[in-house]
Amino acid sequence: MLNLVITLRQKTHEVWHSRFVRSVAVIATGTAGAQAITMAFAPLITRLYGPEAYGVQGTFMAILGVAVPIGALAYPISIVLPRRDEEALGIIQLSVCVSVFVAALLALGLWLVGEVAISILEIESVGDFIYLVPVAMLLAAWKQIAQEWLIRKKEFGVIARSALATSGILNSARALAGFVHPVGAVLIVLATLVEALHTLLMLIGIRKRTTIDRTEPSEVSKVSIIELARRHRDFPLYRAPQIMINAASQSLPVLMLSAFFGPSTAGFYMLSIMVMGMPTALVGMAVSDVFYARITEAAHNGENLSRHILRATGVLAVIGLIPFSIVMFFGPWMFSLVFGAEWSVAGEYARWLAFFFFFNLVNKPSNAAVPVLGIQRGLLFYEVLSTGGKVAGFLLGFYWLNSDIWAVATFSIIGVFAYGGVMLWIYLRAVRWDRDARISQ
Repeated sequence: MLNLVITLRQKTHEVWHSRFVRSVAVIATGTAGAQAITMAFAPLITRLYGPEAYGVQGTFMAILGVAVPIGALAYPISIVLPRRDEEALGIIQLSVCVSVFVAALLALGLWLVGEVAISILEIESVGDFIYLVPVAMLLAAWKQIAQEWLIRKKEFGVIARSALATSGILNSARALAGFVHPVGAVLIVLATLVEALHTLLMLIGIRKRTTIDRTEPSEVSKVSIIELARRHRDFPLYRAPQIMINAASQSLPVLMLSAFFGPSTAGFYMLSIMVMGMPTALVGMAVSDVFYARITEAAHNGENLSRHILRATGVLAVIGLIPFSIVMFFGPWMFSLVFGAEWSVAGEYARWLAFFFFFNLVNKPSNAAVPVLGIQRGLLFYEVLSTGGKVAGFLLGFYWLNSDIWAVATFSIIGVFAYGGVMLWIYLRAVRWDRDARISQ
């Protein structure tokens, strides 16, 4: 018994002092503070604005969520991969140029056919605020560029502190504006401005905390931006469409609920995904950011990738089991108690979405390993099938079962099977990578 206790203490000491766990803890702490601020303000903000204002904001964010992945054509994700900083800096220049071009192109398109797009998508509730999408998309692209550089330099503390400060400022502004003019337009404007604030805070951190490593001789500086674009072409060809399709699958329920049932129903859904996404934002994204840097390093060092993926996935499963189970059983009662009786429908949505978000959480390590394994084309194929299935399930619930709750439920269930399938596929590809690495040694 004494030996068991000593062994457990040694293992606990090793885990806590590992660089990976400490890095996750840093980001998770900042994210936890940001989420705590959001949840502390949520009961006040939901009472000030109401479901309809949340629905208008949700519609705008759904459109933005689909646009953001093409903002820099996913080139920023590749900033972490090169061995040398000089090539990473070239990718940053490429990403900035691409983001400006895409934003200008989208702005031109909206200027020409914006009114037609609003009418076709039945998003009149957003109105002229749709013209803010190119601005918000550009700012989001720059934010991602800054964040990927910080991940590369392992400055996770800067990411955590900027998230914490942004959350405090954003929620304070929402609350103050809610007392004066509680409408969805205010939430949309603040959602756009917060992208600029978050980017600025990370750029300040980059200036203070990061340096460029020029110790290794390299000819990367001679490589043109066009050559870098060609070298990393799998990101715009496969990863950008995959992320956009995934974002569309997340955004379509908001747009469809708004079109079929009105903005109030979309507001219920927005609140439910905000609450259910907290474990993913708190722990999942922290693990994903740190794990991406760690598994890239592991691949460079010839380590066992499948073991890393399996271990991180198991840890997230244990972490997510209890909170999601509680929502499955007590969702409607919890939402009514915390946010007010009118939000009980959001609790019904959350009960079903708990299954979906649990698998979304445990999928983070697998998803982070995709660029390292070089299987982005396969991930795009999966995303097309997954999104088609989830949208079909949502339409089945609406047209056949004639119920918004059943539409959300079928969407969630199909999503669970899709996540399970892709995690198994990525793990098997990691096993093959490990086998090939051993043979080549």
